[in-house]
Amino acid sequence: MARKFLTVIASAALLSACASASRDFQGYVVDDAAPADVKPGEDTRSSVLTTLGSPSTSSVFGDETWIYMSSTRERFAFYRPKVVDRTIVAIRFGEDDIVEEVLEYDETQGRVIQYASRETPTRGRELGLLEQIFGNVGRVALPQDTRAPGDIGRD
Repeated sequence: MARKFLTVIASAALLSACASASRDFQGYVVDDAAPADVKPGEDTRSSVLTTLGSPSTSSVFGDETWIYMSSTRERFAFYRPKVVDRTIVAIRFGEDDIVEEVLEYDETQGRVIQYASRETPTRGRELGLLEQIFGNVGRVALPQDTRAPGDIGRD
């Protein structure tokens, strides 16, 4: 009886370990100061760098916008991870390096971008699997004659 009880307890412990969810944190992790604490008109580029650290990325053209991104994903057992929280904070600087605007976005404000999945056509013909495997069988490179043209016939 005790053996069955221990088997049931051990099985329950093993199964509960598989059922627990794990969390992954990616990107900027807020420590003491949050990006939302940055005040437009008061903070400068250097104070933001001191407070928040280096941004996740910056604007492509110029260096007027710093972007801090963070996301939390949760994985349950063997299923695909699911994003449970995503925050993007964009801090825009003016010409005098003073913060002009702080914009906050979350996962509800994102958009799915559709891309074209067409293939680029290439010239020539497509080879089948067997042609690719056995295509070079029987093709033997002939040895090249390394003599100069004037040396031919002087053996």
